Parts: sequence; structure tokens; C-alpha cells
Amino acid sequence: MTTTGQILEALADPTRRGVVEQLAQGPRRAGELAQAAGVSAPAMSRHLRVLLGVGLIVDERNRHDARLRVFRLRPEGWSELDGWLEGMQAAWQQQLGAFRDYTAERGKH
Repeated sequence: MTTTGQILEALADPTRRGVVEQLAQGPRRAGELAQAAGVSAPAMSRHLRVLLGVGLIVDERNRHDARLRVFRLRPEGWSELDGWLEGMQAAWQQQLGAFRDYTAERGKH
């Protein structure tokens, strides 16, 4: 199972974040992603391998040409990160609420 730390580590790289942003617009071939990122095909292959490894993307092969791979986002791969972010947001909301209550109480004195 992929951890939140592994996902964040994968997304720490700006090229990989760019790949995710490209794939959010729709499926793409590796060559298209490499061209958009301005990197070589081998470099893009390494980035895609990392994103595949943490489960954020999937690749699909063409039935007629197995060499043709199309990459897309894997929605279920984002649930670990989504859960972590929801927990962090809840913690911040609780702290902000406590601070609001504290300042309101101090303002009464």
C-alpha cells in the first residue's frame, strides 16, 4: 500500500506535478507528456514509472499496437492523499475555531 509520504515525495518533483496537471486534462501518450515538459523520452519514462509506482496514474495499451501506451489519472490512487488532506483541514478548522473562541472570550473582558 502506498503511503501519503510516498505520494507527496512523488509529487515533490515539478515535472511530475506537470504530468499530473496534463493528465487532469485527459489521457496522453508519453511522447506528448515529454514534449510538454521539455524533457527527453527516457527522463519522462522515469517520471512516469514513479507516478505509476505510487498508483496515481495508470497506463493502457492499445489492443492493436502494444507499444502504444496512453497514460491517465487513476482516481482511486488519490484517496490516500485526499484522506490526509481532509484530516489536516479538520485539524486547522478546529484550531482556528479554538482561536476564534479564545479571542471572543478575551474581547468580553
